[in-house]
Amino acid sequence: FMQLGFAFLGAGLIRSKNQTNYWTKSFMDFCIASLGFWAFGFALMFGGSKLFPGLDFGNSFIGFSGFFLSGASYDVSTIMLWFFQMVFAATATTIVAGAVAERMKITAYLAYAFIIGALVYPIYGKWIWGGGWLSTLEILGTTGARDFAGSGVVHMVGGLAALIGAAMLGPRIGKFNKEGTPNAIKGHNLPFVVIGTFILFFGWFGFNAGSTLAATDLRISVIAVNSYLSAVTGAVVALYWRFAQTGKMDIVAGCNGCLAGLVAITAPCAFVAPWAAVVIGAVSVPFLFATAHILERVLRVDDPVGAVPVHFGAGLWGLLAVGVFADGTYLGVKGLITGEVGQLLLQLVDIGALVAWVGVTMSITFWVIKKTIGLRASREEELQGLDVPEHGIEAYPAMSP
Repeated sequence: FMQLGFAFLGAGLIRSKNQTNYWTKSFMDFCIASLGFWAFGFALMFGGSKLFPGLDFGNSFIGFSGFFLSGASYDVSTIMLWFFQMVFAATATTIVAGAVAERMKITAYLAYAFIIGALVYPIYGKWIWGGGWLSTLEILGTTGARDFAGSGVVHMVGGLAALIGAAMLGPRIGKFNKEGTPNAIKGHNLPFVVIGTFILFFGWFGFNAGSTLAATDLRISVIAVNSYLSAVTGAVVALYWRFAQTGKMDIVAGCNGCLAGLVAITAPCAFVAPWAAVVIGAVSVPFLFATAHILERVLRVDDPVGAVPVHFGAGLWGLLAVGVFADGTYLGVKGLITGEVGQLLLQLVDIGALVAWVGVTMSITFWVIKKTIGLRASREEELQGLDVPEHGIEAYPAMSP
């Protein structure tokens, strides 16, 4: 269901001539990443066999059993875990679609989707959620980096992959002037943006609260309330932040603020009090806008839908927030507000490991695709729009009288 939200959101922020292409990518990346996760990803993330004795550090880096869900056909708990994690893998995958929209060849995009679902997401996920080294690392008497529902595992992974993909592709034609100043390229359907945000907002309750994988866990209510408070706070702060800058109530800013609040609370949602969720949602907005400014004004990277600021910027803050606001009431996780510094240091190690792993693997992935089948559509195809050249059909064909 959240996949539909991402599709509506991104489609609304890009031009009408690329709609068929975008909707195809948004549907097929879900399918292809899911197959990759079924075939290889789940085993790499949760498999218990050692790959190379003496080189796996107690199997804390990679799993190597259960490929194609072999031997798990009638194990209900394993199948449930696979299904839930498959959706997370697909979510990380689809984040990239918006950042590379309007210029990336669909063949290249679908190749990327398989790699991230089969390899990149699951191996880093192993380190945090599969009993890997980040979950057992000890600093100052505190054990394990924490990411309850995926500010890092899902959103920073997808956001960093989006940054690398968009940077290697280059900007859309006409996005930047010769002196490097950006031009606004308007999307075609603002209602789509709002609909997509509403769908994602609703779906996030399953995303965060569902991460307990137990309907009887009483922490679900706290998670739901924290998610809600962070989201609405992010929306309000972003709306009025933009109003203070421009004198206009920008609903796109409000939607992005809502999503930033949701992304930021995803890691700490089970570990913090409601007042902290409000603070986390509010602070996600400066991370959102600062990342957008650096991306566009400093790095000159074109991200048509703001995927990198929402998912990487706010996701970064979400991981840090665990180490700041965790109050010790759930699983004994304690942050700076309790006088403990170990958790924050663990979160910083987690961030470094994530950036290193995803940065290297996705750079290699996009480079190989570029050198083989090619990343970018031709100039003529981009100017025409990718719908007809790549799909042979327009999303909005001209109607006869």
